[in-house]
Amino acid sequence: MSVADANRTILTGENPFLRLSGKDGDPNSTDASYWRILFCPAGPGHVLYIRSELTNGHWRIYSDNIAMARWLQSTVVGAINAELLDPAIPVVDAQFSKSGDARDFWTERLDAHDERIALTWYKLGDPFLVHTQPNSVPGRPYGMCTVLIPALGARLTRNGIEAKGRPWPRDREGQPSSTCMLGLCESWTAPR
Repeated sequence: MSVADANRTILTGENPFLRLSGKDGDPNSTDASYWRILFCPAGPGHVLYIRSELTNGHWRIYSDNIAMARWLQSTVVGAINAELLDPAIPVVDAQFSKSGDARDFWTERLDAHDERIALTWYKLGDPFLVHTQPNSVPGRPYGMCTVLIPALGARLTRNGIEAKGRPWPRDREGQPSSTCMLGLCESWTAPR
């Protein structure tokens, strides 16, 4: 039996995300998907896809590699959320930094022309590994292998104003989880 995944690896990196809402089960008031890409066909870089009351309910994209942001948008991210398939959403040039670690807290920051955004995960739970094959989730032609770390505390600020809502606990495959997670050591695959 081979231990190597037979699929083609199309990206490797990290994908922490925030899904905040005022009440458990309500529509998300903030959706933020942050990516630190180490390898993909369009090169390395960072990108944040965000929709929040802080963006007036519109999708915004920030990146330091527009080609990578657009490639990710047209593949993996578009398969996760079809609203992000729209190439008319502008990509704002930004610089990115990180602090913290997966034990206590994790903060990702971006600075754009007139904006500063910070995403922070805290009250971190135990990590667990998720591995899916391409087409195992309906509508997703990609597979994924990642270490997920749930965060029962999270916040997002834009120019010092904090987004409304909070994370909510979830169960994922029998593991304690959350609507806000660190996705580390993440790789996505496609059939050969």
